[in-house]
Amino acid sequence: MKEQLILASASPRRRELLDQIGVSYRVHVLEVDETPRSLELPQDYVYRVAAAKSAACLAALKCECPVLSADTSVVIEGQILGKPNDREQAESMLTQLAGKTHQVMTAVSLRCAVNGEEKTHFQALSITEVCFRPIGRKEIQSYWETAEPQGKAGAYAIQGLASIFVESINGSYSGVMGLPLFETAALLSKQGIKIII
Repeated sequence: MKEQLILASASPRRRELLDQIGVSYRVHVLEVDETPRSLELPQDYVYRVAAAKSAACLAALKCECPVLSADTSVVIEGQILGKPNDREQAESMLTQLAGKTHQVMTAVSLRCAVNGEEKTHFQALSITEVCFRPIGRKEIQSYWETAEPQGKAGAYAIQGLASIFVESINGSYSGVMGLPLFETAALLSKQGIKIII
């Protein structure tokens, strides 16, 4: 089956979510600078990084196939929590999140080119509130030992073991995973890409 789009992401969660809605794709990943800019608001940051990923991929491939990318950040009290570099950073992040409500922001970017020139660029943003129950130090240390926090924004995966920390969620579960399906389906529809149903 010919792919309907290029996914500019190495995230296995994003692949799983596209599979869930029956979209065919191939993966092409290019590194982009994900360093937040001084005084940059979190939602501006995720919009910018998602857009940079799709732009870099489209420019590199010079293809007619639409390019989909996304960027997810965990935000608490206006601070972006990225992926932890080590155990100490992961434990610090989880301590910050424990017993509080934070936001998960995921921006989605969809670009399409015709005759090598970009024709359309659609973007969407999902903001979800996630409330964690209080988490003890030993729990946080044990969670790190599972290796799940590594490579995850905010040092947790809601679809994994960290689900036991989640007291409530207000918004998009798939958005917290890394690809909000409601918003993504709406963008794909604008580009004429059919979903399985």
